[in-house]
Amino acid sequence: MFPQAGRVRKNKPLPLHGPRLLAIVFQSLIVASVGFAAWYFISNAARNLLELGVASGFGFLAREAGFEIGETTFLSHSAADTYSKALAVGILNTLRVAAIAVVLSTLFGVCIGSARLSYNWLLTNLGGIYVEVVRNVPLVVQLFFWYAVITGSLPAPADALSPLPGVFLSNRGMAFPALVSALPFELEYPQFSGFNFAGGASLSPEFTALLLGLSLYTAAFIGEIFRAGFLSVDRGQSEAGYSLGLSPRQVKRFIIAPQALRLIVPPVTSQYLNCVKNSSLAVAIGYPDLVSIANTTINQTGQAIEGFLIIMAVYLTISLAISWFMNWYNRRVTLRGAMA
Repeated sequence: MFPQAGRVRKNKPLPLHGPRLLAIVFQSLIVASVGFAAWYFISNAARNLLELGVASGFGFLAREAGFEIGETTFLSHSAADTYSKALAVGILNTLRVAAIAVVLSTLFGVCIGSARLSYNWLLTNLGGIYVEVVRNVPLVVQLFFWYAVITGSLPAPADALSPLPGVFLSNRGMAFPALVSALPFELEYPQFSGFNFAGGASLSPEFTALLLGLSLYTAAFIGEIFRAGFLSVDRGQSEAGYSLGLSPRQVKRFIIAPQALRLIVPPVTSQYLNCVKNSSLAVAIGYPDLVSIANTTINQTGQAIEGFLIIMAVYLTISLAISWFMNWYNRRVTLRGAMA
């Protein structure tokens, strides 16, 4: 007899014996083993710290830091401020350079991918050389290179280069006008005073070198992802667009790009995560990011476990936030393509 139409057969749960019982026992043993290992390492670390007379816990965050931070973002800092505020400054510095690097690397990557897809022989080969060189040189070496170029090749502030009115390049970084008021529109221009520029806004050599290194390095990977995504779309799609009388630009914009985007977003998400995590190399050139300030905190307090836990928690939170946003965007792109 056939089951009646409209009725759905429900799978009965497996009895609690045989393979199912073995699976439950095996998983329980794994959970217990992991829990025991975590308890052993934590209790052992706490006992060793107690024997060494090293304090544990996060109470040190409320104590006075006692050190200055050369570059801050949105928050001012002095030696009299607490460790928690110093770490907050480091987090903001990390977020600033990572956010700008993600945007710039995306723009550069699209340009590099477009050059690689061009029918122009020179553009294609220049893009290929750029990708091969940048991807195969360690990022920390590139950071040292850009830092040496900025501090060693540019003149002193007194002889600063001025490529644009109000913009000055020197071995102290870049000085440029800052917006003072939107209504009425008013800019504050930097003025040379003493040994450096005063007024306006400025970017330090450390920040500039880190931003250039992160942006150009990540752009090489994003450019290849962009190129691969466009090449993955069947050639017949382009030919169909041309047969309808669309121009090459319209074909790329309305036919190829929507299909390629669904393949581009997931690997680009990984590159965004790598860009954020690679910003921790800022400690190599002296930019006061989270890792640099946390290392100073650890050296002064001796609480290495708590310091590294803070670093891991911050990077984990940032990475999960980026992953969530990009997954949400990818679902919207996929849904839009499916509906189309």
